[in-house]
Amino acid sequence: MSAVLVLCDDLMFTSKVTATGRAAGVAVTVARTAEAAVRRAVEMPATCVLVDLHNPSLNLEQLLTELRAGCPAMPRVIGFGSHVDVNTLKAARKAGCDQVMPRSQFSEQLESKLAEWAVCLAPTGRP
Repeated sequence: MSAVLVLCDDLMFTSKVTATGRAAGVAVTVARTAEAAVRRAVEMPATCVLVDLHNPSLNLEQLLTELRAGCPAMPRVIGFGSHVDVNTLKAARKAGCDQVMPRSQFSEQLESKLAEWAVCLAPTGRP
């Protein structure tokens, strides 16, 4: 089973992601803080990390650095955030997220894309 980690402190939203994962046969683990996300990604190991770019504990560059250092294979990182916060979305792309999208697009694609996002990547970080 693929392992996906969600860094998000919104209980309603994480419940939606978890239920979608269960239906798709994807194990979903939730972390409410960036520190917990790194710890869980290393323990799992996660094949994909879904990051709420508005998580109050998030320092995205530090998160990506710690994931690279601690994970045997760097997980795919998908960031999502408010469509009106264009600067945060741009900064996430620049920081190295594999994919960045507005929360509405993420929600729309969640059911159809979660299993694909969870697929283990090659060591280069690409399928």
